[in-house]
Amino acid sequence: MLSRRSVRVKVLQLLYMLNRDEDLKFTDMVKGYNDGIWKAYELYIFQLYLLLKVTQQAESDAQTRAAKLLPSDDDRAFKPVLYSNNCTKSLATHVGFLNLVEKYKPTLEIDPDLIRRMYYLFAETPEYKTYIAAESLSDADHAKILLELYKFLSANDIYLEMCEDRYNNMSDDESLVAGAMKKTLKGMPVSGPFYEEHAPADETVREFGEELLRKTNLEDAALFAEINPMLQNWDADRVAILDMIMLKMALCELLHFPTIPTKVTLNEYVEISKNYSTEKSKDFINGILDRLMKQLQQSGKIVKEGRGLIE
Repeated sequence: MLSRRSVRVKVLQLLYMLNRDEDLKFTDMVKGYNDGIWKAYELYIFQLYLLLKVTQQAESDAQTRAAKLLPSDDDRAFKPVLYSNNCTKSLATHVGFLNLVEKYKPTLEIDPDLIRRMYYLFAETPEYKTYIAAESLSDADHAKILLELYKFLSANDIYLEMCEDRYNNMSDDESLVAGAMKKTLKGMPVSGPFYEEHAPADETVREFGEELLRKTNLEDAALFAEINPMLQNWDADRVAILDMIMLKMALCELLHFPTIPTKVTLNEYVEISKNYSTEKSKDFINGILDRLMKQLQQSGKIVKEGRGLIE
């Protein structure tokens, strides 16, 4: 699930914290990095669990309708198919997933009234009404309504607040988790360890992210020495802190990560700067890195593995 861009953002945030707080130890940053990487995965499990809890409300809905003294035709015809179908049941009875629920405890501090409210709001949508009125439904139909439910929840303030209150990484990892959720729901019914493909991979987490964090921190002075002459009319002391950290991280990648193409490094930090720094940062980052790359290539300091990785 984790992309290299999301790893870069987490490294950027930790290096910024280290820059602003002299009492922080680098060992704490490494621990914070690894903990933060797994938070995205936990958020994915949490969102799956919330969706499952909302579908379970269909059974309560059926019981409420059946208990009416004067049930309508719709009440009599209603069946809790949102929960009782093969797709939802494959998740509700999946031992591996339930073990992860037990591990990460998404069940804690969830207000059942909020779950109930989200279900009944979804029950008013045309998509759900069409779904429960259908005479026959396939697994593809069930997977489609679960995806519709997730899209509905993702735009619901109650759902968003529940995620944000529990996970402070929600804003950074939201799109990443959304991609994992959609892939899981489109692949319903689930089977086997479906969740493992979204767990942090060692290559991304340790070999890239942790090493980027470590090298950028340890070689801070040397990286600055390379960057400073490129600033030209800029006063180094007046460069935004985040911009300087991004430049150091990018330079670290150029020098020490031979399998990452130079253009990828440049483009990634320009894109990150759009969301995490000032309005002018993208042009500043792009200009400095472009000059740095040209000088380093001329001096032979950039060594990349594989054809076309430098161009």
